[in-house]
Amino acid sequence: MKVILLETIENVGKKGETHEVKDGFGRNFLIPRHLAIPATKGNIKSFQEHARKLIDRKERDVKAAEVTKQRLDQALLIIKHKAGQDGKLFGSVTAKELAEAIKKVLGLEVNRKSIRLDEPIKMTGAYTVDIHLEKEISVQVKVEVEQE
Repeated sequence: MKVILLETIENVGKKGETHEVKDGFGRNFLIPRHLAIPATKGNIKSFQEHARKLIDRKERDVKAAEVTKQRLDQALLIIKHKAGQDGKLFGSVTAKELAEAIKKVLGLEVNRKSIRLDEPIKMTGAYTVDIHLEKEISVQVKVEVEQE
């Protein structure tokens, strides 16, 4: 029986590949668990079309991330926060606050989970923050934390 794998299966193949498997293994294990679909002409065509759409979407996301990277690369975020006399903040600047500042200042949507902070910012001063936009695209943003 010929099947198209929907998941990577050890000792069988990788996701998206077409493989010949024993009839019982395909019918009783792979297909009921939605790990594979029968390799009919219609399924192969629809799977190829789906894969093409995924590739197109990924390319659009990468292009959008490049544009976002260019805008973030030139930006300087200034965040005002309540602080004591010695510059120690009451609370801290978190990834969520950084994402909100980027949206307010630049009008860009950045997922707070993509902002890489080793630890929350607890002092006033200048910092650089890594933002991971796509698989191979990341940018360092300059952030200044000032006393309110």
